[in-house]
Amino acid sequence: MSRLTACFAALKASGTKALIPYIVAGDPTPEITVDVLHALVTAGSNVLEIGVPFSDPMADGPTITLGHERALTHHVSLRDVLKMVTEFRRKDSQTPIVLMGYLNPVEAMGYATFADACAEAGVDGVLTVDMPPEEADELMAEYKRVGIDPIYLLAPTTTMARAARITAAASGYVYYVSLNGVTGSAALDVGAVSARIAQLRTLTQLPIGVGFGIKDAESAAAVARVADGVVVGSVLVQRMGELAATPQQIPAAVANILAPLRAAIDQA
Repeated sequence: MSRLTACFAALKASGTKALIPYIVAGDPTPEITVDVLHALVTAGSNVLEIGVPFSDPMADGPTITLGHERALTHHVSLRDVLKMVTEFRRKDSQTPIVLMGYLNPVEAMGYATFADACAEAGVDGVLTVDMPPEEADELMAEYKRVGIDPIYLLAPTTTMARAARITAAASGYVYYVSLNGVTGSAALDVGAVSARIAQLRTLTQLPIGVGFGIKDAESAAAVARVADGVVVGSVLVQRMGELAATPQQIPAAVANILAPLRAAIDQA
């Protein structure tokens, strides 16, 4: 059983939902990333999504794009991100880690090399935004070989036929994008999210995490009532950018953002 599967099973048994924060590795400085990851876990996170810095993060809005740019000023590479995961694992062998990014760096490294490096570092899942399942057979075979869960996105515009194909290819969990737009968008229609998740549950038994547009305790609680996981990114990345000149303050700052979200999810 993978760490992701075990994590969601334990949460379901205890009657609560996953809090899944997202940060960009190396933002605003590489030296702070591992400390931030540990602070997120201490604040109640269940799964960590780590963004791999990329020059053209097409699914991301301005806030997270700036996070990528800050990391890239330090030339943070995919191999650097994997080194950060390795360092994190020296103290935490339990919290599932999902890399979230784009295909180009994976292509450059090579599928087999990337899969081996992820497994060695302690990565549990990979979400590659621009890799559709129709083109992923070779990469999925490498993930299966080393026990990595492929995480896929589902959108409000995804047809049920395509959603069936995507969920059949996924493992660990699926990530439902709550709105038509990029990360950090303002509008969140919880009623529409609830209706869509009900449809998706007819296709898959996998846990469903919801992200995009979740910024505070109120929105986190609303999503937690209908989903298995709540993904929070832009509000964290924005605060990290605000504290770029004093990065030592960032671990406590992100923990302070997550604490009320964790409480709201548990109460929901």
